[in-house]
Amino acid sequence: MPSQPRHPGRRRVPLALAAAGALAVVLTACTSSDTGGGATASGPVAGTTPKASASATSAAPARPSASPTTTAPSARCRTADLRASIGPNDPGAGQENFAVVLTNDSGRTCTVYGFPGIAFVDGAGEAVTPDAERATGQEEPTVTLKPGASAWSALTFTNPAATGVTTVTPAAVLVTPPDETASIKVAWSGGKVSNTGKASVPQVSPLKQGDG
Repeated sequence: MPSQPRHPGRRRVPLALAAAGALAVVLTACTSSDTGGGATASGPVAGTTPKASASATSAAPARPSASPTTTAPSARCRTADLRASIGPNDPGAGQENFAVVLTNDSGRTCTVYGFPGIAFVDGAGEAVTPDAERATGQEEPTVTLKPGASAWSALTFTNPAATGVTTVTPAAVLVTPPDETASIKVAWSGGKVSNTGKASVPQVSPLKQGDG
C-alpha cells in the first residue's frame, strides 16, 4: 500500500488563507465605494442627466451703453427766416439813434453773426445815400435766435442839421441779414439823412441779442 503523507492538513491551510484574503479585498473595495472614501467613477451614473456646470452657461451679451445725445449746431438765419423792423428815434448828444431789429419768423432755431446791410432807398427802390458804414472795434457775438426771438443793431448818425450837409428823406430802408444777398424792405420814418457820404454818415453796430 502507498504511504500516506504525515501532515495532510498543512496543504489546506494556505488555500484557506488565500481565499479569506481575497474575500477581504472584495469587501474592502465594496465598503470604500459605498462610503465615498475610495476612487469614484468619472462618468455619469446610468439613467441620470448630467448637469451643466456654471462656467459652461453663456452670459447674456452686454448691451452697449447709449451714446450721449448730441445737438446739431444751428444753421444761420436766411433772409426768408426773418422779418425786419426799425424802432423809433432815440436822439441824444446830437446823434440820431435807431434800433434795426431782425426777428426769427420761422419755425426753426437759427443764428446771426456780424453786421446787417443798410441801404436807404426811394419809392422806386433806388439808393439815395451811400450805404451805412460799419462801427468797428465792437464785439461780434454769434446770436442764437429761437422762433420769435430777436437781434438788433444800432443805426446812428449825427444830426445832419448840425453839419450843414445836403440831405434826402428816404422812403424805405433795405435791411440785408449777415451773409445774405436778399434784403427786407422796411418803411423809413426817421426823417432826413445826409446824402453826401462826407458827414453825418450812418453807421451800424454788430447784431446782439434783444430788440434794442
